[in-house]
Amino acid sequence: MSDTPRPAGRGLSRFRRSGSLARRLVAIRPIHPIRTLRQRRSGTSVLEAVDLSMAPVSPAPIGAAPSPELADDPDAPPSPIALLPGVATPRRRFFFALANACTVTSILLGMSAIMLAIGGHVDVAAGLLLGCIVADALDGPLARKFGVASPFGAQMDSLADMCSFGIAAPVVVFQWLRGDLPVWLIGGACGLVAVCAAIRLARFNVSPKDGRYFSGVPTTLAATVLALATLLVENPHFEVAAGIAVLALMMVSGFPYAKLAQLRRVPAWLWPLPAIGVVLYPEATFLALVSVYLVSGPVLWAVHRRNKQRAAVA
Repeated sequence: MSDTPRPAGRGLSRFRRSGSLARRLVAIRPIHPIRTLRQRRSGTSVLEAVDLSMAPVSPAPIGAAPSPELADDPDAPPSPIALLPGVATPRRRFFFALANACTVTSILLGMSAIMLAIGGHVDVAAGLLLGCIVADALDGPLARKFGVASPFGAQMDSLADMCSFGIAAPVVVFQWLRGDLPVWLIGGACGLVAVCAAIRLARFNVSPKDGRYFSGVPTTLAATVLALATLLVENPHFEVAAGIAVLALMMVSGFPYAKLAQLRRVPAWLWPLPAIGVVLYPEATFLALVSVYLVSGPVLWAVHRRNKQRAAVA
């Protein structure tokens, strides 16, 4: 009797029943093949493997890459990225926080300038705008010097520039010119400054950088001109509003404007002239310097175009 063969189909029917059970279990929760194989070798059943796979997963630390098991899960929440690239040592964290503190300071000074300008303290608000410019000039060099530059810092700097130079500066100028010129005129000029500043900053983020020239007047320089005009120009006229509109349009123009490093090429004998003019006639000297800088962009563009045409002909 022990040598009697098994009835036909008996073993197959048992495998079919177990196969249907396995399929039902797989339909409930996918089983990791490597984990199941290891558990089968150690004597663990398929049901126990499924129960282990359904155990809760501990959350990943902040800044860590998502686990391979959750990478293909469309319902998994997004993992936060590391704001500071590289090794986050205490020293690098400190300088990263210091550089971004300058950016936050620029935002706070810009908001303070808006509130003070609305309250009637236009001169103090213009001084805070100059403080925004100083803070904006520090964050980038600090980040590069200590090796903590990051895409997060670049985006924060762009947003801070929009807050301080694209919003706060036009509000201060509007409060400065209010009462001396028609509201529709100064409102249009200040609104144009805000729109052109946003376009300028967005274009700067996606454009290749040139070490010699700016493509259009930078927002920082435009805000400097507006803040100094608020402090120096005593009797604003229609020409001031027209100049503000021209300044806004030059921000989004393609004219090349020299960076401050290019000022070293100016002959030394010319430096005393603006210094004397600022002491004797500050308002006239300021307007003259601003006009010369705005005109320099189209002049440089025309010179470069003429040289290119000559080179093509030759």
